[in-house]
Amino acid sequence: MKILPFKLPFALSFLFCFFSVAINFSACASDAEQAKASLERLSKSLRQLNFNTSFVVVKNNQAEPYHWLHGVVDVKSEGENNSEAKIELEILALLNGPRRDILRVGNTVSYIEPEYAPYSITSAQISGPIPAVLGRDVSVLHDNYHFVSVGKSRVLGRAAQLIRIVPKDTHRYGYWLWLDKDSGLLLKLAVVTRKGQLLEQIQFTHLEISDNASENLKQLSVTDLPKVIELSAKDDNTQLAWQVNWLPRGFKEVKSDRHRITNSKQAVEFMLFNDGLIDISVYVNPSQEKQRPIEYAQDGATIVLNNVENNIEVSVVGKIPLSSAKKIVNSLSFTQTTIN
Repeated sequence: MKILPFKLPFALSFLFCFFSVAINFSACASDAEQAKASLERLSKSLRQLNFNTSFVVVKNNQAEPYHWLHGVVDVKSEGENNSEAKIELEILALLNGPRRDILRVGNTVSYIEPEYAPYSITSAQISGPIPAVLGRDVSVLHDNYHFVSVGKSRVLGRAAQLIRIVPKDTHRYGYWLWLDKDSGLLLKLAVVTRKGQLLEQIQFTHLEISDNASENLKQLSVTDLPKVIELSAKDDNTQLAWQVNWLPRGFKEVKSDRHRITNSKQAVEFMLFNDGLIDISVYVNPSQEKQRPIEYAQDGATIVLNNVENNIEVSVVGKIPLSSAKKIVNSLSFTQTTIN
């Protein structure tokens, strides 16, 4: 007797495929929700916990060590009630080379650098190797990135959860985050290409969590910080001599200005764009060269691209692929042939 191959009726086959897809979709949705919850916990931990940590930024076969302190203290608010309020304090210090410290007391951030006199700016976050959005509202990334919970690992002797922030297009890189299961804090971060190639990483080497802010932070809370300077933000009345006609989806202009380089009369026009996670800077200035083909250098995940045409130099800087930087440069159009 000949045995015929077994075949599911069409209706049963359709239902089988439907439920398989539904199960897979449900699992993906669950992973996304878990990843989002982990990132929200990270954001809360970065704002509310007292921690003393060290990490190294590894890129181009070089390592930069940092020391990072964060704490929350009670301060008396001014007024008749004389009530107490909580305020965040931070110290981020580069440990190699000349002293470079970033200090934060609430919404005042101070910079101690060898090239400049100490100064402060008004900001609720410090600018350092770790993306500032991780300590804020990560939902701003939803339009341009997927959140994926991958699995468990072990980092710095601690149980960790791996979360991936995956771009929805080819014009930016992915971020892999290993988060401490106990505290929710960051233990490791990697910037990778779509193919998983590692471009740079941040590896924590020490993490100490305490009930109270450290003595260094308590001292910072009563220290007179350098005078706050006003930064030139985007001015609607400022008409630049050019415009960018293409950017990866989701990037918005956050700043633009026209200034002259220190100790030089050369004019520079500048625009800064951000998608919530990364910055792209575009600089335009006059050049003595008539023409120069595109040149670029890679610093970990950061591309620095330069091009000269008709005595105008254009530079693009950001953690984006080379192809994206080239596309931005080629999209520029000029309303003037010179920059004053």
